[in-house]
Amino acid sequence: MTPLQPARGTHDLIGEEFRRHHRVIEVARRIATLYGFEEWATPIFEDTRVFARGLGDTSDVVSKEMYSFEDRGGESVTLRPENTAGVCRALVSNGLTQANLPRKVFYAGPMFRYERPQRGRYRQFHQIGIEVLGAAEPLADAEVIACGWHIQQELGITEGTVLEINTLGDAASRDAYRAALVGYFTAHQDRLSADSRMRLERNPLRILDSKDAGDRAIIADAPTIFDHLTPEAAGFFAGVQRHLASFGVPFRINARIVRGLDYYSHTAFEFVTDRLGAQGTVMGGGRYNGLVEEMGGPPTPSVGWAAGVERLALLVEASGLTPAAPRQVAVIPVGEAAEAPALALLQSLRRAGVTAEIAYKGNLKRRMERANRLGARAAVILGEEELAQGAAQLRDLDAGTQQTVPLAEIPGRLA
Repeated sequence: MTPLQPARGTHDLIGEEFRRHHRVIEVARRIATLYGFEEWATPIFEDTRVFARGLGDTSDVVSKEMYSFEDRGGESVTLRPENTAGVCRALVSNGLTQANLPRKVFYAGPMFRYERPQRGRYRQFHQIGIEVLGAAEPLADAEVIACGWHIQQELGITEGTVLEINTLGDAASRDAYRAALVGYFTAHQDRLSADSRMRLERNPLRILDSKDAGDRAIIADAPTIFDHLTPEAAGFFAGVQRHLASFGVPFRINARIVRGLDYYSHTAFEFVTDRLGAQGTVMGGGRYNGLVEEMGGPPTPSVGWAAGVERLALLVEASGLTPAAPRQVAVIPVGEAAEAPALALLQSLRRAGVTAEIAYKGNLKRRMERANRLGARAAVILGEEELAQGAAQLRDLDAGTQQTVPLAEIPGRLA
């Protein structure tokens, strides 16, 4: 029988890869907590309308990548392709739109998109993210960016990473900019890709996010939004830059960033790196002032970002910062009479915070061989003579030394 394999675009997290993955999430969780974020967990699948409304039907995610299906009740549900829409839906569903705003939310978990698998990009992937729900001030934009930068600093992966920021302006700015883009791209319509010709009619800003090589050549000379910003929008963007400088976050302006989803307004940003090949974005987000309304809630200005755990973990690996597996202590009983005292000592070590294990079978030689294979740092050997003294042999496997130690003192020696 042919061994079963993971579904295309999925992968198993084992050993070093899992430890890197776990470190990314734990560091992000800890730093987000320092910034006042609380963790939420939303369902892995939602009513399809949550994403179709929130992400926009011209986005690649909605038009090409969502895993949507009818359940047995005939309802259309979708495996979440991202989590911002779900967090906004949760805010509305749980009646939190009027109380204790702004809400500062952290999340971590799996997402699903049907796209071509490649290094660092899977059909089931994982994201961390933060959202500030109910804050209209540019300080909120700067703080969420500063939190993301702090997480990357703590992971030790900031070398070669650059923050790029842009503004999408307010509604009046975007209307004026939209008209300018329609005029420009219409003049080049015959050279645009099929997707971009469709977007020209429905959402011309999305053309700026095209990955098509022919489109990119045309986009290079397209007008930017900076000639169409209202004074209010320009002032907002200046405030974000001022606060980023105060937070000590370096950045550069990239007028072509629009992000891949339709709900963004004002600030858009990406942390990009040259260390992951073509997949250069490791964290990105922006402001989305209309998304909570799309979920049936009141106007709720919000801002946030998401980051792919797999890509961050690749940077951890490239930086030589893969966490080591905890080194164990092997507890080795010699003879049947030593087994019960050995198990009691094993639990005492674990309660003292010591990673410890006992082999399920084998004589002293085989158990010692297993301890060496696992890279154990010490072995505690309980034989009849030692037990008669209420002691055990404590062997330092790095130094090669051994001494007799009272059983009561062993957890303290190894903790």
